[in-house]
Formats: sequence, structure tokens, C-alpha cells
Amino acid sequence: MYKETNKRSLIKGVTWRIVATTTTMLIVYVFFGRLDLAIATGLLESVLKIGLFWLHEKAWLKVRWGKKRIEPFNLWFTGLPLSGKTTIADKVFEQLEKLDIPIERIDSKDIRDLIPNIGYTRDDRNRHMHRIGNLVCTLQNNSVSTVASFVSPYKESRRAIREMVRNNIIVYVKADIETCKKRDHKGAYAKALSGEFKNFPGVDEVYEEPEHAEVVVDTDALSVDKSVEVIVKYVKKHYIK
Repeated sequence: MYKETNKRSLIKGVTWRIVATTTTMLIVYVFFGRLDLAIATGLLESVLKIGLFWLHEKAWLKVRWGKKRIEPFNLWFTGLPLSGKTTIADKVFEQLEKLDIPIERIDSKDIRDLIPNIGYTRDDRNRHMHRIGNLVCTLQNNSVSTVASFVSPYKESRRAIREMVRNNIIVYVKADIETCKKRDHKGAYAKALSGEFKNFPGVDEVYEEPEHAEVVVDTDALSVDKSVEVIVKYVKKHYIK
């Protein structure tokens, strides 16, 4: 994805102004045959139009009509390890980013890389979720929506997130544990079953299924693209109108 830089926008504006002014000068010269008049008209037009454009934009900034306010929302993806949360969340983020809204992506792996030694006990996970909730709140206070993906296996931590942030959308990425094991190319489930990994949701730690998720996508039945379509459709219907 490419984003317009300020430098590029400035150069585009300057080159367009040159083209427009040159056109005006040529028209004046063709009709009146005077180069001095053409140059003077071109310079006067440039100064006047730049000033008028600035005043025009300042005036429209004060007009609320036609503006579409988008309240920041938080898409919270939860599910068993290897259920497909990150893959689907990444694609949902890509689709929402195309809508030109301020939005950020937060993933459990990235956060744990930034904050190592968090721990995996129930208390550790709940404290960690509280930190993420504060991060989401900070982004929302700056009108930034979020797409967050965390196993978040406990009801109390998901409830805390819902209470902390605005417009929280729980997306339950549902998958049978056997399906998750088949997707596990790094052997995380095998290590959990052997006892090498402790407190692993779905193996030696509980995963409490969400009871009131706004969106449920069953990845045993739905493809990644179809799951993305369902989620994006929900967001557009309720938050981007």
C-alpha cells in the first residue's frame, strides 16, 4: 500500500498551479497579443487564487454539513491458539485500512516481543489484557480504531476490555481443537501436550468460549476470505455508514 507524502502533495499542487497559470497567460496572449499583460494576469491570478483557496478551505472547515463522523471501535479477535485469529485479523485490517479511516493493528505476538516475560498464568494474562485495554483506550482517545487479536481465554479479561473501551466488538474465531492442532506447523500443541509449554489454552488451561460475541466465524466451516467478508460487513453496517 502506498501513502501520499506531504512532499508529493506539495509538488503536485505547485505543478498544477504552474500549468493553470501558464494556460491563463497563453489565453490572454492569444486574445490580446501582449506578453506583459499575459504575465501580469498570470501573476495576479496565482496570488488571488491561492488566497481565495485558503479562505475557501478555512470556511469549509467550520461547516459540519456533509462530514461523516466515525466513532473509534475495537475489533477484539479471540479464540484458541491457531484458530486463525491473526490471519483473519490481518486481512480485516487491510480491508478497513482501504476505507481511509485511522486504524491500528495490535497482535499478541508483537506485544509479547515488546514486553517479554509477561507470563502465562491466569493472573498474568488478566494483567496483560488490562495493559492492552489501556493501549486501546489511548488510541481511541486520539480517534484511532483498533484491530486486536489475542487468545484472551478468560471471560473476566474480555469483560474488562469491554468495560474499558468504546464500541468493543468481540470476534470469536471458532475452531475445533483438532483443527487447530493440524494447523500447528511449529509444534506448539505438541509441546503443550508433552508438558514443555505450561498454561496452554485448550490443553492444560481452559479456554472459556465467549457467550455474547458480536461476530462468530467458524473457521471449520468458513474460508478465511468469507470470514473476513462477514466481519467487514458487520463493521460497515454498524460503524462506517
